[in-house]
Amino acid sequence: MTSILSDGRVEFRFYRPQATRACVAGTFNGWRQDANVMRKGPDGWWHATLEFAPGVHQFRYVADGHWYTDFAAHGVEHGKYGLNSLLVISGTGARIAA
Repeated sequence: MTSILSDGRVEFRFYRPQATRACVAGTFNGWRQDANVMRKGPDGWWHATLEFAPGVHQFRYVADGHWYTDFAAHGVEHGKYGLNSLLVISGTGARIAA
């Protein structure tokens, strides 16, 4: 799941209690599995908070080497390796990523 926070950052939440490692990979980080590692909470939810430039960004979660689509995102789109989740950031609702 994704939420756009009041300060324009995006919070990613991914439930995978048995996972030992999870990350967010997407067009914004070259689909790298090591770029945006998530933190695991005691309830089994993984969390990451990121900044984005306005636009449409594709992403997927990766947990222990397995890729997962977020069907609760702003939509999904067919990609080269499966369904990618979409994150839509408006020009007024996002801080520009550094």
